Amino acid sequence: MASTPASCPKAMAAASNGVWQSDNPIEFSVPLLIVQICLVLVITRTLAVLLKPLRQPRVIAEIIGGILLGPSALGKSSLYMEYIFPHRSLTVLETVSDLGLIFFLFLVGLELDLEAIKRTGGQAMSIAAAGISLPFIAGVGVSFILHKTIASDGQFAPFLVFMGVALSITAFPVLARILAERRLLTTDVGQMAMAAAAVNDVVAWILLALAVALSGTNTSPLIALWVLLCGVGFVVIMFVAVKPMMAKIASQVVDKEPINEMYVAVTLAGVLAAGFVTDAIGIHSIFGGFVFGLIVPKDGPFAALLIEKIEDFVTILMLPLYFATSGLKTNIDSIHGVQSGGLLLLVIMTACAGKILGTFLVAYLHKMSIKKSLTLGFLMNTKGLVELIVLNIGKDRKVLNEETFAIMVLMALFTTFITTPVVMALYKPARNPVPYKRRMLYMPNEKASADLELRLLACVHGMPNVHAIINLVEAARGTRRHPLHMFILHLLEFSERPSSIMKVQRVRRNGRPFWDQQHYDVDNIVVAFEAYGQLSKVMVRPMTTIARFEDMHEDICVTASDKRAAIIVLPFHKHSRPNMHDGAWEGHSTGLRQVIQKVLFHAPCSVGILVDRGIGITSLTSSSVNRNVAVLFYGGPDDREALALGYRMAEHPGVRLTVYRFVLADPIEHHVEMTMPQDGRASPMPHHVMGDGIEVPTAHAGFSFGSKFSFGHDAFSYMVTELDSAQESKLDEECLAMAKWKATLTGQINEGEAGTAQSIRYEEMTVSDPVRAALVIGKMEEMSLLIVGRGRKPSPLIAPFSGRQAEYAELGPVGEALTVAGPLEMQCSVLAVQQYDPELVQEAPPLKKVVDVSSPKASRLQLSPSLVVVTGPASPTFAQKPENYEV
Repeated sequence: MASTPASCPKAMAAASNGVWQSDNPIEFSVPLLIVQICLVLVITRTLAVLLKPLRQPRVIAEIIGGILLGPSALGKSSLYMEYIFPHRSLTVLETVSDLGLIFFLFLVGLELDLEAIKRTGGQAMSIAAAGISLPFIAGVGVSFILHKTIASDGQFAPFLVFMGVALSITAFPVLARILAERRLLTTDVGQMAMAAAAVNDVVAWILLALAVALSGTNTSPLIALWVLLCGVGFVVIMFVAVKPMMAKIASQVVDKEPINEMYVAVTLAGVLAAGFVTDAIGIHSIFGGFVFGLIVPKDGPFAALLIEKIEDFVTILMLPLYFATSGLKTNIDSIHGVQSGGLLLLVIMTACAGKILGTFLVAYLHKMSIKKSLTLGFLMNTKGLVELIVLNIGKDRKVLNEETFAIMVLMALFTTFITTPVVMALYKPARNPVPYKRRMLYMPNEKASADLELRLLACVHGMPNVHAIINLVEAARGTRRHPLHMFILHLLEFSERPSSIMKVQRVRRNGRPFWDQQHYDVDNIVVAFEAYGQLSKVMVRPMTTIARFEDMHEDICVTASDKRAAIIVLPFHKHSRPNMHDGAWEGHSTGLRQVIQKVLFHAPCSVGILVDRGIGITSLTSSSVNRNVAVLFYGGPDDREALALGYRMAEHPGVRLTVYRFVLADPIEHHVEMTMPQDGRASPMPHHVMGDGIEVPTAHAGFSFGSKFSFGHDAFSYMVTELDSAQESKLDEECLAMAKWKATLTGQINEGEAGTAQSIRYEEMTVSDPVRAALVIGKMEEMSLLIVGRGRKPSPLIAPFSGRQAEYAELGPVGEALTVAGPLEMQCSVLAVQQYDPELVQEAPPLKKVVDVSSPKASRLQLSPSLVVVTGPASPTFAQKPENYEV
């Protein structure tokens, strides 16, 4: 970037008169600022999307975007610099970016909990001390070399301090986001890194204040001493006088109620006033914003509400401007020649060696393993925005020249970039192996499977799911002889927002992310489930996971494995309105749908997806439960699992269970053979020509359903693992035997006008269109809940739906049909169940067992000889012929 001219440029007017009066908008400060902001947002957000697969924090994209905007890339064009970033516009741009930076540092102060830092153990304090002192000494050492070679024109004492601070910083906000994304926050390494980084952050700001005090235009030691003393006095006044006032304001704020705008105005004005005072002292205005954030009480809803009000505007709109101004000062071309390249390598190696080695040695002396100690060292080596703040202040104070500034920016970029991949390669937290035998409800080899303890993991995405889950669990809790252990996992999306970091810091230190009940704001979801557990004498343990939607399924599956859950209950990504008269769905979440689809594919146990249409409007106590529940049985493993859950519900005295078993109406005369051609490729999907000349595709067997994690319309397809139709029929009959026996017993008792603890009805329905029959049952006014199998393995009645387009393929053909019907047509809720099968829960099943006949790479089709695809006059159906049929 060109040096500042001797004469000041002409000031820009704020707004133009418009193009119709021959004014060029970009020659005026406001429209030019709008263009600059839009350009910065487009470039940084595009880079963030491109770097997302590499698991890089957004600060990497923002640093690179700022460099691209500057003289290192786009700034090489004089026309671009003249019209987009003219020198006369930089004052306005830097003013706005610094204002955004003040409020961002206020948010950083809100994230740091001094009380938690006080409770930090000696181990974390010693690691933080080593992680600061050794790199600071290394920075001082390398500053001698830099000052003698490329930075001889600056003041030595401030340069020495700035280099030490720059190399010793750990970016607490960036580190917290990396740990949260890698789900390491609740590990011992993550907890230690967070504690040490919080201490490091506070010390870094003290060192920065020292560096700024030494870098003033008046280099008298007495002036620097006065600046430091005034800074200490400012901090004391803030904690002694202002903090009690903020505590009184925070105590007036009530959770779940709108905050008084006067409190917000006082707080924001206080941030600006603190920034003005520290700037007047001679430190920097951002230091005042940071200290003001520290004194705001973290207990109660006040801090969280403040963050929610200002975080998006500050972090999304204003903060990227600071990276742009930093990039405009960074000229990578200034690093040229062997000497500059060698100095860049020296700075990077010194920064990494000092931070990693210092942290590693102390952690290892505290009896941490080599891998954990090394991982902790790389985590503490994370740089970020705080690093850029130090460098920019040094550049503005003429302590760092252009070449040194560029070297330090690249060092910060490199050290942060390598953190995630190195940590992923080094550290994979091991979990204690636990006996895990009950992975499903239906156990064919155990006659008393229904009498065993039920461990259930219910996932909740928001308050609309709470009552539905409670009512479902109340119906399934069985009797005291058959205990229920209920684990609630609150699903929270992690984002780059500071509010996500505040949520993350409320987790417990052991196991999966849990709520820390001593330090989190009262959460209605947790309160509701804990109250239910106390009233119903059900063991309930509320938990939470904070993760990105694309990774959240891993937390759900690992939690289910840790807690040895037999079934995971997930809420459907839509729910009906409490007032059912308009028939509309609400709460559509494509992210939650993605989570559901991945859990179905990777779950270590059975899975149920609950489509709530009113079962959760109000929570019911045990004495007020009055439910009509139906299990629609078509055959197959998923239907047997659904029936096992129905048996469990039938134990409840307030639940009346009806089992509908469907059989085909008439034998089918025609069938379609599925054969493999000589070239080894699968033949095209067979079609049946109906009487009116319309071609209808028949069923085909395939792997998984449609697009693995797609949205919108998918196709039903099924997993085939050498099915034995005779064995499947035998298992179906064994599972139905209890329903038939209980139904007979119930009828005999009813004739004697006596009650029964298990009210079960059994009906066998002969139908030609089983899905239409399911819709008829679902429209019964007295029906509360329909339990259906998802049908991941083909059963004779639902396999013909393979290949057909579906709006909700994750529910299976029957569940999808019942859901698409809409709230106006159907009032009962639906629970689609998938049984655990170790052969299906894998990323890529072996080709020798699973064949997709629609794939040209399939080599052979392994279906049971008794499995025949047939077509009939009404619709494609599936018949079972034990003899003289070939596939």
